[in-house]
Amino acid sequence: MNEPITNPLFQRAAFLSSAPDLAATPDDSGFEVAFAGRSNAGKSSAINVICHQKGLARTSKTPGRTQQLVFFRLDDERRLVDLPGYGFAKVSLAIKRRWQQLMERYLERRSSLKGLVVVMDIRHPLTDIDQQMIDWGIAAGLPLLLVLTKADKLKRSGVARSLNEVRKALSAAPVPVHVMAFSAVSRLGLNEAQDQIKDWLGLPAQVSGAVDETDLAATPSA
Repeated sequence: MNEPITNPLFQRAAFLSSAPDLAATPDDSGFEVAFAGRSNAGKSSAINVICHQKGLARTSKTPGRTQQLVFFRLDDERRLVDLPGYGFAKVSLAIKRRWQQLMERYLERRSSLKGLVVVMDIRHPLTDIDQQMIDWGIAAGLPLLLVLTKADKLKRSGVARSLNEVRKALSAAPVPVHVMAFSAVSRLGLNEAQDQIKDWLGLPAQVSGAVDETDLAATPSA
């Protein structure tokens, strides 16, 4: 397994804004990659590890803390977006429905959105609500990165079994789907996740610890 590389592009991620509805989102230009995940699947931890920061995305023992679209700036053209956690949040049905409508509309209407990362617990992937999020991404024509978190909690055989199960279930999807194991503890899959996200952001995959700033400047807007 390759040693994780500290990537300056992600390390300089910073909070940009939060939006309770589409009208409050940043200008729809450039490149965005969104993260979705069932509450307690490890979405916030995955974002923090990918960005080499401990507190960028809030983690909480109270599932469903993220209730808005949260935008993180990477540079003038590129953003990461943390979508509301779904599933186990102890909120009213009306609020859950509002979150779902917000996410669905964002996925369908946001032209700068280039890919969707769906975070799932590797021990319990493809729940009904995970599948709903995946279906929304497919309906929007978005390429998908399915990140199976907490891989450190399974033996190698269990990781392989879960990966194969998810890949088989999505084998006929009409959009590109990449499935990978991830661990915020061991950093398993970190470089792989960053490379896929960089590709969606219009940047070359990392081959060293440095990011060529000329590449950033030369990359055209979407």
